[in-house]
Amino acid sequence: MIVLASASSARLALLRSAGLDPKVIVSGVDEDSFSAHSPAALSLMLAKAKAEAVASGLEEGLVIGCDSILELDGRPYGKPGTREEAVERWRLMRGRTGRLVTGHCVIDVPGGRQVAEVATTVVHFGQPSEDEIAAYVASDEPLNLAGAFSIDGRGGWFVEGIEGDHGNVLGISLPLVRDLFAELGYAVTSFWR
Repeated sequence: MIVLASASSARLALLRSAGLDPKVIVSGVDEDSFSAHSPAALSLMLAKAKAEAVASGLEEGLVIGCDSILELDGRPYGKPGTREEAVERWRLMRGRTGRLVTGHCVIDVPGGRQVAEVATTVVHFGQPSEDEIAAYVASDEPLNLAGAFSIDGRGGWFVEGIEGDHGNVLGISLPLVRDLFAELGYAVTSFWR
């Protein structure tokens, strides 16, 4: 059994399109109560906390925990709390390059073994106008997304390009998860439905 410790519909959709049918259990971890020395360390810490919180209530399965953060000028940017914050974020990001870091943690519940790693994708943002930013934020899409954008949604109009794994920008790197499964002795293909 595969368990996704995340409420992210994008992560779930990507895993399903790649042949898995995970059970979703949201961790309930308070992301705002964590801090770390770098965005990558913070994303890894949160991914582990989410996976551990869900695994603690299970007797079997592989639990996947993830957390994504946009790094700009070395600072972490998670989900904007308000429309105003989302507008300010887009004003800061436009025309710039950031790094989307996603911490990944996989726990093999019966044995308690855990593996974790961070995937990084470089994101080049376009130059949306003030009107485009206002329209995008009014759609509410950026409010519940790390970095205040979705590359596969309306935000894709304002991303000039990426360097690295596209799935990572959606919140989960399939190649990295495959490697983590392998470290635990599992072939991802054995879980395909």
